[in-house]
Amino acid sequence: MRKILVVGGGYAGFYTAWRLEKKLRRGEAEVTVVDPRPYMTYQPFLPEVLAGSIEARHAAVSLRRHLRKTKLLAGTVTSIDHAHRTVTVHPAHGPDFAVGYDIIVVTAGAMTRKFAIPGVAEQAIGMKHVEEAVAIRDRLLTAFDQAAVLEPGPQRQRLLTVTFVGGGFSGVEGFGELLSLATTLLKSYPELSPADLAFHLVEAKDRILPEVTDGPGEWVVRTLEQRGAQVHLNSQVVSAKDGHVVLSDGTEFESELIVWTAGNAATPLVQKHTDLPVDHRGLLQVRADLRVGTETEPVPDAWGAGDDAAVPDLASPTHDVLTVPNAQHAVRQGKHLARNLLATLRGRRTKNYVHHSLGSVATLGLGRGIFQYRRIVIKGFPAWLMHRGYHVLAVPTWERKIRVLAIWLTALFYGRDIVSLASVQHPRDAFVNDGYSRAATAEADSPVATSPPTPSTVAS
Repeated sequence: MRKILVVGGGYAGFYTAWRLEKKLRRGEAEVTVVDPRPYMTYQPFLPEVLAGSIEARHAAVSLRRHLRKTKLLAGTVTSIDHAHRTVTVHPAHGPDFAVGYDIIVVTAGAMTRKFAIPGVAEQAIGMKHVEEAVAIRDRLLTAFDQAAVLEPGPQRQRLLTVTFVGGGFSGVEGFGELLSLATTLLKSYPELSPADLAFHLVEAKDRILPEVTDGPGEWVVRTLEQRGAQVHLNSQVVSAKDGHVVLSDGTEFESELIVWTAGNAATPLVQKHTDLPVDHRGLLQVRADLRVGTETEPVPDAWGAGDDAAVPDLASPTHDVLTVPNAQHAVRQGKHLARNLLATLRGRRTKNYVHHSLGSVATLGLGRGIFQYRRIVIKGFPAWLMHRGYHVLAVPTWERKIRVLAIWLTALFYGRDIVSLASVQHPRDAFVNDGYSRAATAEADSPVATSPPTPSTVAS
């Protein structure tokens, strides 16, 4: 029986294994997935997790619940030695170990692209995982609680200043949803006013949302500015040390919450720790049929898809264009890879991956959105409904669809939940500090955080 090893349980990896489970014949092959997380994150839902419109767990699809015929290994693949058909796995606990395979599928995804900018590594939060989305939401809610007891001034202003770096889809959607949550929260905080809020979106290029044309992109900027946001185009973050943000255009301000969504980069595994071919950007070199290699020199028994793979875009009229690293491609590439892998196992010919875009749709906050398909542009509430409709259909498994719909229906009548559970990031505080949890009222690293009271103060 042939051993198929899938490196990474994200979009492409999950859908590859899921399809193989359904289509493999008994005794034909066994599938193993290696990933440090026990779930696949449905990233298009992360902006709504930020805003409290979706329960965090509902944006995660359990691998063990839905890949019941697949062997799952909790760990990170740190190297691939395809010449000897082995990978090295680093588990959370215990020594590294080797795993052998006959066929490898590399779907390790991408990591957030960072730069050597002072303060970014210490202050910023990414937005690729559920944990990050929850932390961003809880920090905003905690900041509101802290600011509500302060007099107007620099400390209150810093707490209620939010900065997003990166004007792509994930950055704009997260920015719009968090802005929507913040303006809604003002109704529950009579001590605060809209003038206390400051939301900054920083983009290095002269426009945001590169997936849509100039007109819709400019409309989104105008819409955000009308809602009180500040959009800084042609600007870069020069420094974010201690939360003091300095932009290349000379703008400076204090920001308690900095979210970094400035694009993706290939993982170190694919860039440096494999004998499989990679291109000049560190992406896995992949043919149009998703086999690793070139059209003239395919690598036997090696496949790749998703954000870590340089997949030719045959639907583009321009030559030598690669598919955009987004969910729309990753899902379809995973399914297509599984079909082609099965074809090779059964002696049939593979087919090239070709996908014509279904358009681009983004949420900009509750009841607001933008959709474009070629020259068709839909704005506002209809686009927001299209966004929700598309993604509830696209999220895998009926179990997740029903859970998400139930949350949306509840929010329709009762609004979004505005409870912060930031204290779960410091679960032992209440136990150690006689019932007092520092994170319930202040982040441990916040410059305005107060010291935990003494037991006598708590008792009084």
